[in-house]
Amino acid sequence: MAVVLKHSQALKLLHDVGLDIVRTGGADLSNRQVTILLTVYMEPPPHTVRGLAAKLSVTKPVITRALDTMGGLDLVSRRRDELDKRNVVVQRTVQGALYLEKLSDLIIEKAKGLN
Repeated sequence: MAVVLKHSQALKLLHDVGLDIVRTGGADLSNRQVTILLTVYMEPPPHTVRGLAAKLSVTKPVITRALDTMGGLDLVSRRRDELDKRNVVVQRTVQGALYLEKLSDLIIEKAKGLN
């Protein structure tokens, strides 16, 4: 089922979700970090720093900095690829899955309040 929102509703939803994230004091991720996190959790693995950089059209250091922050929050983990030591594989964590579950619950809750 397609969801149809007016421009003002879409912006209000984005605002309300962002405001709630800021107010609760949880992990305050950038749009880039959220996009990386969603990519890792919603697209089939494996995910590599090189692959994420290509997908987002950014450099590997940009991905590495984002992963440093998310790794510090235990939202993702990294390890060397056993088959190709040049690759760094990005892996899901329980904490990351819980973060996205709470985020999706928040989006659903805020979407119900749109008028």
